Amino acid sequence: MKTPITEMLGIELPIFAFSHCRDVVVEVSKAGGMGVLGASGFSPERLEEELRWIDAHVDGKPYGVDLLIPNTYEKRAVGKLDLDVLIPRETREFLANKCAEANIPPLPESEAAELLKTQLDKIQMTPEEATGLLDVALRYPIKLLVNALGTPPRETVAMLQAKGIRVASLVGKADHALAQVDAGVDFIVAQGGEAGGHTGSISSMVLWPQVIDAVAPMPVLAAGGIGRGKQMAAAMAMGAAGVWCGSIWLGTSQSDVTPKLKERLFAAKAEDAIQSRAMTGKPCRMLRSEFSDMWLAPGAPATLPMPLQTIATAEMRMRIERAGAKDYMSYPVGQIVGDMKHESSVRQVVMAMLEEFVDAASSLSALVSEA
Repeated sequence: MKTPITEMLGIELPIFAFSHCRDVVVEVSKAGGMGVLGASGFSPERLEEELRWIDAHVDGKPYGVDLLIPNTYEKRAVGKLDLDVLIPRETREFLANKCAEANIPPLPESEAAELLKTQLDKIQMTPEEATGLLDVALRYPIKLLVNALGTPPRETVAMLQAKGIRVASLVGKADHALAQVDAGVDFIVAQGGEAGGHTGSISSMVLWPQVIDAVAPMPVLAAGGIGRGKQMAAAMAMGAAGVWCGSIWLGTSQSDVTPKLKERLFAAKAEDAIQSRAMTGKPCRMLRSEFSDMWLAPGAPATLPMPLQTIATAEMRMRIERAGAKDYMSYPVGQIVGDMKHESSVRQVVMAMLEEFVDAASSLSALVSEA
């Protein structure tokens, strides 16, 4: 397939895979698309390890990195985090009581402090922290840097492009897309509200053509609710130059989510992917669970601003995962979760998507021929 995006990046297929799992990134790139490693939640040391592994296994195929740089945030204290100061007592007591009610055991006493420190160190949400991750990424032959929140500084975009790295940004509104054009990015990822994680509220079918028209002739990738070839065909019929997929890879054999969480994903319906502030403090589409529901119950405290909500709930989420408390397990996931029924490989997902795309494109072409 040839589109402005495949020509720009030297790839065979206009299918992009956003994933925190290095195996998914490698397999999609080797299948002809482009894997993009989500670096949010990685320390610089962890990102170094992941990119070194990707570079050794991707057979020279192009890959990219996605960084999360929010516009507004509650600045973290430098040095040791004092949770008693950062997190209101009401919130701490609420979380402790919920764990007790659900019989979710505490972390092992001898390991608890180190486990929690390791988890909190993963929260890379300030511009300063993002810069550290960018410094690591630039030590590797990445072909694409995607900015996940806000508008990147023009000078940063120009610096990356001078190094031969293409720059893209995710947006949820046409106005936001125009700001990205002014910043000099190479292309836009228009992400509809059906997507997993931090999204806007405009649906994909409305957003995609708005953004495509607003930034033309700049290429646009369609994102949000894409995991099948029919959806890919619809996006490209509107003028998208390719598709950006995230949630669909969670159910693959290369995904590193736990078997119990995969069971929950395979049992979920589209409406089980809800928008909630429970995980990060910002609206985030995630799998509904007892964890998300408990914040809506009468008497529950208000969620905290980003990243304090992530910090506050870190210990409970670790306890949930270690205990295998299935009803409380959650994960950022889009509404495409309703189409995820069983485990398959990354390559099988790509091939199935292409086969269905060809059928859908042929049906559309036949309609035009008849007309």
